[in-house]
Amino acid sequence: MNQNELEQSDGVEMRHDPTVMDHGDHQDHNMQMDHGDHEGHTNRGNHTDHIGHSGHEEAGGHGAHVDHSGHEQMFRRKFWISLFLTIPVLLYSQSVQKWLSFSMPDFLGSNWIVPVFSLIVFLYGGIPFIQMAIPEFKNRKPGMMALISLAISVAFVYSAATTFFPIGESFYWELVTLIVIMLFGHWMEMRSVRRASSALDELAKLMPDTAEIVLEDGKTKTVKTTELKNGDIILVRPGENVAADGEVVEGESDVNEALITGESTPVKKQPGSPVIAGSINEVGSLRVRVTATGNDTALAGIMRLVQQAQQSKSNTQLLADKAAAWLFYAALGVAALTAIFWTIAIGFNVEVLKRVVTVLVIACPHALGLAIPLVVAISTTMGAKNGILVRDRLALEAARNVDIVVFDKTGTLTEGKFGVVSIAVEEANGENDVLAIAAAVESDSEHLIAKSFFSAVKERNLNVPSASQFEAIKGKGIRAVVNQKMYYVGGPRLLETQDVKLSPKVEAFTKSAGEKGQSVVYLLLDSKIQAAFALADVVRKESKLAVQELHNMGVEVAMLTGDSKKVAAAVADQLGIDRYFAEVLPGDKDIKIAELQKGGKHVAMVGDGVNDAPALIRADVGIAIGSGTDVAVESAGLILVKNNPLDIVRIIKLSRATYKKMIQNLIWATGYNVIALPLAAGVLAPWGILLSPAVGALFMSLSTIIVAINAQLLKRTDLKLDMETGN
Repeated sequence: MNQNELEQSDGVEMRHDPTVMDHGDHQDHNMQMDHGDHEGHTNRGNHTDHIGHSGHEEAGGHGAHVDHSGHEQMFRRKFWISLFLTIPVLLYSQSVQKWLSFSMPDFLGSNWIVPVFSLIVFLYGGIPFIQMAIPEFKNRKPGMMALISLAISVAFVYSAATTFFPIGESFYWELVTLIVIMLFGHWMEMRSVRRASSALDELAKLMPDTAEIVLEDGKTKTVKTTELKNGDIILVRPGENVAADGEVVEGESDVNEALITGESTPVKKQPGSPVIAGSINEVGSLRVRVTATGNDTALAGIMRLVQQAQQSKSNTQLLADKAAAWLFYAALGVAALTAIFWTIAIGFNVEVLKRVVTVLVIACPHALGLAIPLVVAISTTMGAKNGILVRDRLALEAARNVDIVVFDKTGTLTEGKFGVVSIAVEEANGENDVLAIAAAVESDSEHLIAKSFFSAVKERNLNVPSASQFEAIKGKGIRAVVNQKMYYVGGPRLLETQDVKLSPKVEAFTKSAGEKGQSVVYLLLDSKIQAAFALADVVRKESKLAVQELHNMGVEVAMLTGDSKKVAAAVADQLGIDRYFAEVLPGDKDIKIAELQKGGKHVAMVGDGVNDAPALIRADVGIAIGSGTDVAVESAGLILVKNNPLDIVRIIKLSRATYKKMIQNLIWATGYNVIALPLAAGVLAPWGILLSPAVGALFMSLSTIIVAINAQLLKRTDLKLDMETGN
């Protein structure tokens, strides 16, 4: 509402303190809402589009090697071809035949099947890993690729030597299976990350190639979408996709935004309504003024957020990279010790060389390569399906440690718009009856109060009777004939004009509403009050359950608002919020967050991402909650597509489940090496226990399978929250 509208409104005294109705605290509101002028005032908030930009890019993947996430098809192809070539190697390997008690037919040249096919697999499937290890060696930061390249190179060189010299069994079958498993792991990693954003990738297909520009003479011209500019008016026909972010200037329709916001119900659009590029116009034609095109649209912002999340790394991923580095040096150290002690024990011979090679081959961390990426990819998928966009993986990981969630009130816990929150009825009337009559009296109005009644009757699915002889009483209220009776709707000034006294019941109701910072509107008939309606910023139906669920998880809940203390207290009491900070100026919100952090709290801040930016940045976890064109906000690590407080519960649940799976996988992945390396080195050889390359490879494969299955079990995490049962 602008100041002019406030001055022209009627006699409903909405006496808020300067900070009541913070609405993102864009400005202070001293509101005395006189409801007399109903000349079609419309409250259109400024809708600023904040698109997240990738401020920096980190190399993805493993260690320091270059990002190879775009090579999914290459690794897929190499995996299948290498797997095909590996089968004859396995079938003709003597150790495999002995192990499984079978034999293969001999023919001329059959003895060359294993070395030749292994050579092809090494050159075709193994060289990419060596190439990716080069940057690690150059940067003196050996990691996963260094370990893999070391293992396959040693195995190949040693096996090639056994082909021409009688020094013992080869490692051919271990070599090819190692390469195949690592190819599969990289394929799955990149495939999972891609599929994590596949729903968002589909959004790009919604963007039409052309749009119809409305010319000054009213005619239309078809142009390429890339040619659109801000300020252009475009025509969006029924069934077409919106070509750019914009604002409706003419027409009414229902627009399907499901693939962007997750809301299945089409959204009503009329002049002044924002529309999102890629959404689908369902019924009527719309003329839309373009406000953002190309890379500036919300859709482009979402895609950048996903890309940035894929390129960022969690602390646990960094830990896995460090583990690979430690393992590289550990493998070299254990191999050196193995060579020294076995040489001392039995002298340097082929057996010593075999022990050293076994250590280096077994050290290859198959499972470690999959441990974190698979979990991250799956959690990203689950987040996207639940309307949670991960801008920074560190934020998702940190959410598990949050012990207090601070909500901005207006537009987050509340809907940011006025509505009927309680009703006091006189005589024998029912709430639904008086509500329907009040809505009928207001039917010709577009005033904020009228909209409150319209929303209430719609929510209760009430039939509104027809009204006639509508008349605005300047500065006092309105009147109209309903069911052949003249009814009045207005505030305290209307009561003064009609010389109406409050009954004890209505007086108590009015006093109680005033203590909560609510405004009261009265319905009169024959100078008698029929009902009183308390109006206030409507609390979202999901907010109470969200607070309850957070409490059940051991998380404290706080609220920040620019509203008066009585308004803040009323909302906090209604929702069961632990503490609240009222009358807080926008610039002071981050100070409150800092105070909580000084008290030892791990704080998550939930806000609209515009005026709450300093607080979102200050918090341990910044969560921007918005819809439509406000989904991409640079100041937050996590972005919620929908205005649903329950998504905060989902974030914490997903964070805890994700971290649990990461740690489990790290234990499985590194546990194999911790046990296998000493056994391969021969620590238990005096007791007759010596890990052979074949058994080592079996354990290695088993560890990889366990890690992959365990990562998939993350999908069983229940993120659904039922509004009635809280389950």
